[in-house]
Amino acid sequence: MVFGRLLTAMVTPFDENGAIDRDRLVKLVDHLINTGTEGLVVAGTTGESPTLGHDEKLQLFADVLEASKGRVPVIAGTGSNDTAASVELTKEAEKIGVDGVMLVVPYYNKPNQEGMYQHFKTIATSVHLPVMLYNIPGRAGVNLSADTVVRLAEIENIVCVKEASGNLDQMADIIERTPDDFAVYSGDDGLTLPVLAIGGYGVVSVASHVVGKDMQEMIQRFLEGDIERAAEMHRRLLPLMRQLFAAPSPVPTKALLNKMGVEVGGVRPPMVELTEAELRELERIFAEYQ
Repeated sequence: MVFGRLLTAMVTPFDENGAIDRDRLVKLVDHLINTGTEGLVVAGTTGESPTLGHDEKLQLFADVLEASKGRVPVIAGTGSNDTAASVELTKEAEKIGVDGVMLVVPYYNKPNQEGMYQHFKTIATSVHLPVMLYNIPGRAGVNLSADTVVRLAEIENIVCVKEASGNLDQMADIIERTPDDFAVYSGDDGLTLPVLAIGGYGVVSVASHVVGKDMQEMIQRFLEGDIERAAEMHRRLLPLMRQLFAAPSPVPTKALLNKMGVEVGGVRPPMVELTEAELRELERIFAEYQ
C-alpha cells in the first residue's frame, strides 16, 4: 500500500497560548487537501513532535482524522528513540483509526544497524497498520542503510520509506533491491524530481503547505512524460524550497502560512520566530516566485 504521490508533513497549529488550536487545524487540513495534498503526515518533525506530549499526539491524530473526513489517508508519527514507548503510541494510534504510521530512526542514542532493524521490526509487528520508515541522518545522528531497509521491506506491513538522507545513490539502491510495491519517498522537497527520475514514488513535502498545486503539477507533468516542463518547475521552485529551510523548520513555513491567511500560530520553544530580516527575505522570495 502507498499513500499518494504528494504527502504533506503537516505543521501543528497552535493558539496564542501555545496549545493545539483545533479550529485552525480544521482550516489547515482543508487548505492542504484543496491544494493537492494526497496524504497527511501528522506529528513528524515539521509538526514539532519533540514538543508534543503523548496525549497531545493522540488528540492530534483524532482531530486530523475528523477534519480530513476520509478524503486523504492520515499517517501518524508514532516513532521515537524508545522502542517500548513507540510500540505503545503506535498501538493507541491504531485504535484511533489512523491509516498508517511513520517511524523515525531512533535519534540521540545512535543504535547500530541491527538495533535499528529490531526497533522497527518490534513496532511494525505489534500492529496491522502500514508502516513508513523515516531516515533522517541529519537529525537522528545515524543513517538507516540500504541493506537494513531491504531487510525491513521483507516485513509485510513495512511498505515505504521517507528518505531524507539526501543520498540519491542510497535511494537508487533501495529502489533496485526492494519489491516493486515498496515505495521510496523523498524527504527533501528539492529532491522530489530527482527521486522520481530514479524510480522513487513521491515526496513527503513541507513546501506543499504553500505551493501544493505547483508541487502536484510538477509530479504529474513528470509522470505524463513532460520532463522539460517538470524540470522547469523544479528549478523555479528551488529558491523557495531552500528558503523554507533557511531557518529551523517549521518556523519559515508557519510564518509564510500566517502571512497567506492560513493561521497556524507560532512555534514552541526551543524554536523561535524569524527575525524581521529573515521574514523580509522569505516574503521577497515568495513574491518573486508568484
